[in-house]
Amino acid sequence: MGLDILVFYGSYRSDRMGIRLADFLVAGLAGRGHDVELIDAKAVGLPMLDRMFKEYAPGAAPPAMAALAAKIRAADAFVFVAGEYNWGMQPGLKNLTDHFLEEWFWRPAAIASYSAGRLGGARANIAWHATLSEMGMVVVSSTLTVGGVGGALAADGTPTGDGGAALAKQFPRFAADLEWWAEAGKRQREAVPVPY
Repeated sequence: MGLDILVFYGSYRSDRMGIRLADFLVAGLAGRGHDVELIDAKAVGLPMLDRMFKEYAPGAAPPAMAALAAKIRAADAFVFVAGEYNWGMQPGLKNLTDHFLEEWFWRPAAIASYSAGRLGGARANIAWHATLSEMGMVVVSSTLTVGGVGGALAADGTPTGDGGAALAKQFPRFAADLEWWAEAGKRQREAVPVPY
């Protein structure tokens, strides 16, 4: 049975290379029979965090924020496509994520990081692991790190060269790990009320 999966991407740059990885993941997960949607922080356009969604009176949150809150609550799993900026997180993705809290609870998340350099965003990947755990998600142990993202993926998200071949080889395990946790979590949420 297919899962509802949201893939989050957060670069606001003009020449975005990480979108190639986001597109690869959307296509790969959809190819495994899932309902997958790309959530592009730049397109959603939330302001710098002032109030979280839960801090608005019912019906008073900006429409884009309310629509995204509903999508997050309805999803079975999340994938975060994390670029590395100066050894840290992308501000656009972090800002979008911080607008919500309880909406994330009781679902798994997977992290796919990238950078122009050879380490593939590994430092951002590590930072996201702790952050997503704190926000109530189970972060799966399988991660993807894509170094030299511009050479590993073509503009349409097709893997190219040695980096692309390595990504294509790693993806099935990454996807299977996320699917296992998403299916387990979905069954548990259906069987037992969440504790809070």
